[in-house]
Amino acid sequence: MRGATAPTTERGKTMSQEQKYSTAICQWPKEDRPREKMMQYGEQALSNSELLAILLRTGTKGQSALDLARKVIHKFKTFRNMSHTDTRDWLEFKGVGTAKIAQVKAALEIGRRFREDETRLERPQIKSAKDIVDILMPQMRDLKKEVFKVVFLNSQNRVIAIEDLEEGTVNHAAPIIREIFQRALQHFAVSIICVHNHPGGDATPSAEDKTFTHKLIESGRVIGVNVLDHIIIAEGKSYSFQDNKCG
Repeated sequence: MRGATAPTTERGKTMSQEQKYSTAICQWPKEDRPREKMMQYGEQALSNSELLAILLRTGTKGQSALDLARKVIHKFKTFRNMSHTDTRDWLEFKGVGTAKIAQVKAALEIGRRFREDETRLERPQIKSAKDIVDILMPQMRDLKKEVFKVVFLNSQNRVIAIEDLEEGTVNHAAPIIREIFQRALQHFAVSIICVHNHPGGDATPSAEDKTFTHKLIESGRVIGVNVLDHIIIAEGKSYSFQDNKCG
């Protein structure tokens, strides 16, 4: 039942916020256990630490899963920061092995992909570079390696699909351009928008980016698929070749 209200103390805090148990979570009052609390009041009623504790499942001797989750949140601050860690960043946490790390990172990746699934279902109409940036920035701004995506559009500029290219970068223009237009024809796309990230955090296009964009546009004219834009995404920044009349 999602409409219920979580139990509170006199100061208005939930009991799980007010109290800190050193015993195993299974020995806590049911209303304070993260999993039971979520099932009764809904996931939105849980703190970040409580959500993470559900993923961690168990703690260590003298430390509950929630205590462990609080320590993890204290170090990484946000789930966004947590998603771009490697195993070495977790070594200080006793009781967190590769299985727990994999569970957490898998859950974070599911959340990232959820936005892309929404886009496919809603088939939004793209009117500007900002529309694409709003969709893909959350997924691409923190990536540590270069990823190339193609947005395929119909005659009304509505999204047909957003796909990753499995191979090639702008430094290998010919193979990647062939792959782009093969997929465009498979989707019966009228137009495309290409998007890639700069892991270094600078969205300024390189000489290779400019050369690639020029070749991409020319190939599109020959094949009959309109290249609307090439967008570069970096840390909180973006660059549109269309908006900057470059390419």
